[in-house]
Amino acid sequence: MHCDTLWHNAHLMTLEAGDGALGIVRDGVVASRDGRIVHVGPAADAVHLAPAQRIDCQGRWISPGLVDCHTHLVYAGNRAGEFEQRLRGASYADIARAGGGIVATVRATRQADEQHLLEASLPRLDAMLAEGITTIEIKSGYGLSLEDERKQLRVARRLGELRAVEVVPTFLGAHAVPPGREAQEYVDEVCNQMIPAIAAEGLAEAVDVFCEHLAFSRAQAEQVFQAAARHGLAVKIHAEQLSNQQGASLAAAHGALSADHIEHLDEAGIAAMARAGTVAVLLPGAFYFTRDTTLPPIDKLRTAGVPMALATDSNPGTSPLTSPLLAMNMAATLFRMTVDECIAGFTREAARALGRHERIGRLADGLDCNLAVWEIEAPADLVYRMGFNPLHARVWRGNPT
Repeated sequence: MHCDTLWHNAHLMTLEAGDGALGIVRDGVVASRDGRIVHVGPAADAVHLAPAQRIDCQGRWISPGLVDCHTHLVYAGNRAGEFEQRLRGASYADIARAGGGIVATVRATRQADEQHLLEASLPRLDAMLAEGITTIEIKSGYGLSLEDERKQLRVARRLGELRAVEVVPTFLGAHAVPPGREAQEYVDEVCNQMIPAIAAEGLAEAVDVFCEHLAFSRAQAEQVFQAAARHGLAVKIHAEQLSNQQGASLAAAHGALSADHIEHLDEAGIAAMARAGTVAVLLPGAFYFTRDTTLPPIDKLRTAGVPMALATDSNPGTSPLTSPLLAMNMAATLFRMTVDECIAGFTREAARALGRHERIGRLADGLDCNLAVWEIEAPADLVYRMGFNPLHARVWRGNPT
């Protein structure tokens, strides 16, 4: 069989094991044609392949390209001052009440034009690509007006045009209540004006909402979900980060792709997510950076069979993180997730959280040929080491980058 490229002399993490493990194949090969995988397996089974190009991996490991399923990458401004305030004892809520937090980034982002936002965001994206990211979700949510939200989403799209990466844009207009506005009045605008316009322009694939006591109520989150459904957009939720508002169970009832953060998730929410197949997106960078002490219920999620994804939550205020590898280490160290869970969290399960698990996140015939080639001795090295990047090569849709 003809193929464009054959990667050989490699060990594979296919993420195709039936037990949820890494699906390791030693002395394996991956073959691609027209940007898709056409063969994965032991080298002994690949004698029928006739590649135009052979790449000798010299005993390195190949995993699916990494997927970051929760970021706020496009923004302007800097909130290092808030970091100093937290070191002096201020809480997330204290900073928000004083005019900081999300609304501080909103002010800076509204003042920035698209070129400035693009130039500010590219270095953050490049740092992630350098650690093997091939697909990234980017949320809006720092505009809080239709035109400024559009601006963020247009920049997100532009990032995907300038770099060899798939950008998945999400509309997070219901991220915070804009200064001087009432929550319900603003939610009405999000639902009746913003979502229809964003959907009509094809600027986003999903709608997210921050359901929390200092943001939007459960009833308001449901209003957002209903508006998204009317316009054919998938839904996601920031839920149970600071308190239990039962947002995750609401999201599951609406068929949400994911519920993210979920430190305060209860058993009813876990059961609802398990029934619906809603992915739990865990964000150890925010947990670490805000010095949280309430751990997400990892054991209960694991027992219930809820898929667990990981993400950087890259944002200026609570997780200024652009390293998926460090996020894996944090998840293992802080949340006691296993090596297999951490790697699956940035591949197979992250793809599931974006509704793309049939196309990316695994090494299997027919999927996009997105690969990360690692200079490591064993998969555990990706999770164990800190401040070390063993990426040897990144492949996007069959093309080395």
